[in-house]
Amino acid sequence: MLRASRTRGTISVVAVLFALLLGCWPGAPVADATKRRSQKTASKPRTARKHRPSKKQHRPRSYVRHDDLPGPLAIQDAEQRLYDLGYWTGPIDGKADESFLSALIAFQKVTGRPRTGTLSRLERAAVMRASRPDPLEKGGAHIEVDLRRQVLFAVDDQGMVTTILPVSTGSGQDFFAEGFERTATTPTGRFTIQGKVEGWKKSALGRLYYPNYIIGGIAIHGYPSVPAKPASHGCIRIPMFAAKEFSSLFPVGTTVIVHDGKPSAESAAMSKSSGGQEP
Repeated sequence: MLRASRTRGTISVVAVLFALLLGCWPGAPVADATKRRSQKTASKPRTARKHRPSKKQHRPRSYVRHDDLPGPLAIQDAEQRLYDLGYWTGPIDGKADESFLSALIAFQKVTGRPRTGTLSRLERAAVMRASRPDPLEKGGAHIEVDLRRQVLFAVDDQGMVTTILPVSTGSGQDFFAEGFERTATTPTGRFTIQGKVEGWKKSALGRLYYPNYIIGGIAIHGYPSVPAKPASHGCIRIPMFAAKEFSSLFPVGTTVIVHDGKPSAESAAMSKSSGGQEP
């Protein structure tokens, strides 16, 4: 009996010690600490976490995915089509080089599409179904510079557009040159190529590459920068890669018509006399 009582006492002491270690005995320090932390957490109001927008939400709408860009063979097909329509593409080699991108921007200008210079699959489809544009005037071989669309057309004797280049003309901004304030304007009207210079020509406003002068100091010339909008002091900028050959194709005396997209009375009369319709 005494031995059994001692055994039960020993078990009770062990149970109490085990309960104290686990913190489940009433009044245990660990349990009190846990209770105090719970009360502190309950009394402190929770603040909402700040929402951080995903970076994907800030992509511009004009963003073109890499998987939306065609491969070299598709580029070559588009390049061939642009060439067939009269755009100055350079070699048909399937490379998205300067001459091809220049032709693509000229196409986008002519058709009123966004001037991105990017050949997405949608843009390629537009190129493949496009048709050759009509000139402003169909009477005799001449050059047309469209200030509104910022393009240059070369027109043959049959009234067909044979060559198309992007241009950048007078910006319309005021500037100072040779002690005078002037406005960067490209004049409209009917002119002729009056003179040429081979290679570079230094002028008061900068250097011109193979300039073809049409009136005063206004010339069609090559320039390293031909943006998709008017940016010159009044001259008609064309891409550098086309300037030398362009100058050799159009001799002194070639007619140059500079217009703002609307036919003049003279242009309308010339088109009617040649059997064409007013555009």
